[in-house]
Amino acid sequence: MRVAILHDYLNQFGGAERVLKSLIEIFPRADLYTLLYDRGKTKGIFERNIRGSSFLDIPWVRKHHRLFIPLMPFAASSIHPKQEYDLVISSTAGYAKGFRVRAPYHISYCHSPLRYAWEIDYLKNLRFSPKALSNLIAYPIAKWLKKWDRNAAQKVNLFIANSNFIAEKVRAYYGRDAITVYPPVDTDMFYPEPESGKKEYYLMAGRLLYYKGFDLGIAAMNQLQKPLKIAGRGPELAKLKKLVRSPLIEFIESASDDELRLLYSNAKAFIFPQIEDFGLVAAEAQACGTPVIAFAQGGAREIVTHKKTGLLFREQTPEAIVAAVKELEFHSFDRRAIAKSAQRFSKEEFKKNFLGMLAKYGLTL
Repeated sequence: MRVAILHDYLNQFGGAERVLKSLIEIFPRADLYTLLYDRGKTKGIFERNIRGSSFLDIPWVRKHHRLFIPLMPFAASSIHPKQEYDLVISSTAGYAKGFRVRAPYHISYCHSPLRYAWEIDYLKNLRFSPKALSNLIAYPIAKWLKKWDRNAAQKVNLFIANSNFIAEKVRAYYGRDAITVYPPVDTDMFYPEPESGKKEYYLMAGRLLYYKGFDLGIAAMNQLQKPLKIAGRGPELAKLKKLVRSPLIEFIESASDDELRLLYSNAKAFIFPQIEDFGLVAAEAQACGTPVIAFAQGGAREIVTHKKTGLLFREQTPEAIVAAVKELEFHSFDRRAIAKSAQRFSKEEFKKNFLGMLAKYGLTL
């Protein structure tokens, strides 16, 4: 079977790229197409499979891709290989399902509908977002992107969503049904350290973007004066550092997977205050046996079982996090049971469920 895999852009290595890596493991000979490709930022993992990118694939754009959001649909249309395939799989939060790669069947693994079209607040991740730009330019662009995204979605034969939360958005925005297959946690990499140290600090991790709520965690720990480690980099780093009022808050801007496993395993709890499509870092923390304190919206509700694998709080405020931390310190969690629960998100489960979907629709390797 000739398979093409489409991915929005490869200029970082995060949760979506971990999903892509698993898809490549299922289809090791697949041809891979993307808008932007940075070999260094993606650790060379996809080098063997890359077959094409868009006219935007130049170094400066790779570093500032959010500035080119209005051009992304045109760039998507420019990816039009002559070869035809038996199966196309798009791994996408927007653009890849619009690549002009031909096949009788198109499966879209949807991390999210196009955020910049349907949830315009994501534009706040730009380094500049003056009010005039938002009012005069952003909203008309979002309206146009919404139409493009909805039209692109109609060319997909089967949607697979990364959570029930996203499956509901697929139904609401595209009028399409979606099957949920949770994204893969590499449980060979993320597991409880057998001799992890005393649990003295709380942990947050991920890309430092405004919507991920790192500011809420910082504000809570400023009040509590408890140790907090924040692992990750992103455009909010400088702003977040200015919010720190406690000497017990530490930023870790670079951590390998091995170092991250130790950070997860040694944390008293993982703090997850955002509304996320799924929340791979929260699932990784649980795979390491660590309870998760999470806002009870989005994918977190599918990861955290209240008072069994963590705690859910109902208001997205520092005060709600403070209350949850205080509750957690009087609550006992079975870390082995938490790690066992996270096995439902393992890479093996992902591959089994994904291949099961192919078989159900008569698509065999």
